[in-house]
This record gives sequence, C-alpha cells and structure tokens, in this order.
Amino acid sequence: MAGGGSTSASRFLRTTGQHATIEPDAFTAGGYVLSIGGAEQSHVNVDRPEEIFYEYLRRIGHLVDLAAPSGEPIKALHLGAGALTLARYIQATRPGSVQSAVELERELLDFVLRHLPMPDGTNLTTVIGDAREALGALDPGLTFDVIILDIFSGPEAPAHIATGGFYREAGERLGPEGILIVNVGDEPALTLVRSQVAAMRGAMAGVGAVAEAGMFDGRYPGNIILAGTRGPWPESWTAELTARGPHPARVLAGVDLDPYSD
Repeated sequence: MAGGGSTSASRFLRTTGQHATIEPDAFTAGGYVLSIGGAEQSHVNVDRPEEIFYEYLRRIGHLVDLAAPSGEPIKALHLGAGALTLARYIQATRPGSVQSAVELERELLDFVLRHLPMPDGTNLTTVIGDAREALGALDPGLTFDVIILDIFSGPEAPAHIATGGFYREAGERLGPEGILIVNVGDEPALTLVRSQVAAMRGAMAGVGAVAEAGMFDGRYPGNIILAGTRGPWPESWTAELTARGPHPARVLAGVDLDPYSD
C-alpha cells in the first residue's frame, strides 16, 4: 500500500473493539487516512511526510520546529502513536533523530507499520503499553527534547494521565530546553482544556496554548495545543507560532492564559 497504492485495508482492534481502516486520500497524492470506528484519526503523506494535512498536527509540528535549530536531530517521545504522522515529520525535517512511540493498542501499531512503513533510516523504538506506565519504566537517565502527548480525544480523559503528577513526571524527562506538547480535544465549554492548563501550570515553569483563534471563544469543539517548558515561556515563540499559522492562529501565555486555568 505504501508509496501510492490504492488498496484499502482494515483491522479489528481488540482493546477498543473497533475497526481501523487505512484508505487512500483521493485529494492528496501519496496521502492515506487512518480511521478508527468510522472516525478519521490520522492523515499520512508517505510521499511528502514533511507536509502535515491536519491543522492541529501542523501546529504541533511548528512547536517541534522550535525545539532545536532547523534540521538538527532531536530525541522525541510520542505518547499515543496513531499513524505516526509526527514521527514521520520529525524524520523528514530532522534526519538522524532518535524517537520512541508508546501505543496502548498493539493491533493498531502493527497495522499502521505494515501498511504505512516508516521512511528508510528512521530510528524509532515502539512500545506497547499505557503511556504513564511506559514513561515510568524508561531508563532513569533518558531525557528528550520533545515529548508529545496525543491521547485526549474529548472531554473524557484518562484520569491517571490528566493530572499534574503526570506532567511533573513528563517534565522530569525533558532536557533543559525541552518541550512537552499536549493535544487537547474538547467541547465548547473547554472543561478539559481548563483543567489541563491548570495541571500543566502546576508542573512546568512555562506554559502556552496554541489554536485556531476562535477556539478560545468556546463556540465549537476542536483542538487546543498546550506546550510546557522547563524555563519561562519564550516570548519570541508567541509571535513565531502566530505567524506560522495555520491562520487565523492565536497563542496565549502568561497572564493571557489566566482565564483558561481552573
């Protein structure tokens, strides 16, 4: 399938009891869509992995771009693998990076790697298990430049992960200039976003939120990306992320983020 084929594939996922499918994207050459339970979950462009289709993933990609000088290899940990879109992006933009991915659903990871294999030269270690347990089981001296959490998919979130304790554990795994990036999908009331801003602020020295500008008005469901740093939030990042889009983009940090912290 990889590399421009046109055949669809499906796999039953025992952990969730749902079916996963990978189908060609009719609108993107080399593009494939991973769906779970009939809902689109990830998009991969195997021909141009540096091009990210989904808006929220592009915003995460821009944060990864700020983690180190352009093109410099990094160490990245993905908690929640999906179709490994961001792992592919990091390999394409930062060749030589060392990456690890944790996924609870064994059949999903096997399914994705079989039908959409990683690019040649990718250094990726995969782990099947719970994100927090896998984090705690890592070598005590191992740190990362970027940790990406992409597990939350709505107002309900795993209680043992959506806490300040988890964010403190993750923060301890970051290098001095490291970034913890969390994708929060939420409903208009932004209940989960507010709780996670508060939890991250209690664990990280700097916290910023990035999203489509209207998301912060609480008018419709969508994704807000939270980013935590071990030092103060870099002021230059606010302007940089706003300029990079996708537009209209809005970045909140410091006192501007106070209304979204429970």
